[in-house]
Amino acid sequence: MGEGAGRGRLLRRTRSFLRETLGGVRVRAAVAATVVVAIILAISAVAFVVLQSRQLESTLASVAAQQAAAVVSQVASNGAAGTDVVPAGKGEQALVQVIGSDGSVMAASPAIVGGPPMVSLRPAPGKTVTLRADTLPIGEEESFTVVVRGVSAPDGDAVVISAQSLESAIRANQVLIKLLSLGYPILLLLVAGTSYWLTGLALAPVESMRRRVAGITATDLSARVPVPPSNDEVAQLAVTMNAMLDRLAAGTEAQRRFVADASHELRSPLATIRAAHEIAAVHPEASDWAVVNSDVLAEVQRLERLVDDLLFLARSDEHGPPSQIGEVDLDDLVSAEAGRLRRTTGLKVVAHETPVRVTGDRHALTRVLRNLCDNAARHAESRVELRVGRSGGQAVVEIIDDGSGIPEAERERVFERFVRLDSSRQRAAGGAGLGLAIAREITRAHGGDLTVVPCRAGAHLEVRLPGR
Repeated sequence: MGEGAGRGRLLRRTRSFLRETLGGVRVRAAVAATVVVAIILAISAVAFVVLQSRQLESTLASVAAQQAAAVVSQVASNGAAGTDVVPAGKGEQALVQVIGSDGSVMAASPAIVGGPPMVSLRPAPGKTVTLRADTLPIGEEESFTVVVRGVSAPDGDAVVISAQSLESAIRANQVLIKLLSLGYPILLLLVAGTSYWLTGLALAPVESMRRRVAGITATDLSARVPVPPSNDEVAQLAVTMNAMLDRLAAGTEAQRRFVADASHELRSPLATIRAAHEIAAVHPEASDWAVVNSDVLAEVQRLERLVDDLLFLARSDEHGPPSQIGEVDLDDLVSAEAGRLRRTTGLKVVAHETPVRVTGDRHALTRVLRNLCDNAARHAESRVELRVGRSGGQAVVEIIDDGSGIPEAERERVFERFVRLDSSRQRAAGGAGLGLAIAREITRAHGGDLTVVPCRAGAHLEVRLPGR
């Protein structure tokens, strides 16, 4: 019941995961792509506007510098008073002044004739200063880039001031900002829509898997999800899910067999007990109550062993075999089992004991040896041999009987639950086909293994555990 509920929960979680993949992931991918593009575009737009503004100002500064150079050459040749700045300062946006050594304006562009000097800087001859002025004291409220150059003239040192209006650059930036403001949200909407659409295309195989998984139930795990031919992460997800479904199907089938076999094993002793009591109740005068009690007690003991084994396996499946780790002398356990077999069976029991110590659960390892020894005694004709020693750094215990042996094709199947190669004899002897399965489970929980060793006659089982 617990395993079936676990499989149902796993399928529900798988369906939920696929729904979230198709819905939430699609939206989150579109939102994430849009946010990333929005940040990149915002940074790029700001950088572009700043770079264009600087480029335009640099270009206008170069124009102003060229105008100043042209006037400087005139001042150097003709003097400040004999300079004509009209050709150099042609137009209202090009402003040029020549300042004499006494600080007066000796020449000026037509637009600023009679005005005061545009700036107060007076660099030495041969020096150039470039600056930005938000206003000029000539009635201009707009921004200018200003180039001031000192020059030596025949009539004394002078200063040439050339200014270019930045209004055209400012208007160009404003137009660019408006275009970016209009295009920015439109581009983001396109990115969001495209990302959502492309994510849907990429997740189309997942949608196909979701529809297939939606039709799979915990009781019918035969369906498999389609594997896309893309050989990408989605294809790997499909392969992984099919492998998971294979494991679930195998687990479900094993559970069904387990329940069916357990029901059969429990029904057999119960039927024997009921038949004994019904016969005794119908014919009390002809019943030998000592025999009836003996038969019933034997069946009750068989039931008790079966229930104990089933409980052990159920706990092992849920939490792993119980363990109380400590140092265990395997040779002592083998000696005790050899003595028990000699007392309880008519078999010849031979034990070869070498002192071997391992780390593990003494009670669990005792159960392993008892199950293996009981299995050997049940199948032996006359002799059981026990060996304990070391090999390759491992502790090795061997149990050998002279019975009919285990066919090669059955050497792995005998460790499955409720498997009996001679079902009639084992059932009569009280075996339920769980002893070897429990022994191997405990051995592997200790980091070792239990296997069948090929031999000419009889059965040869070998336990290997990590040595100390």
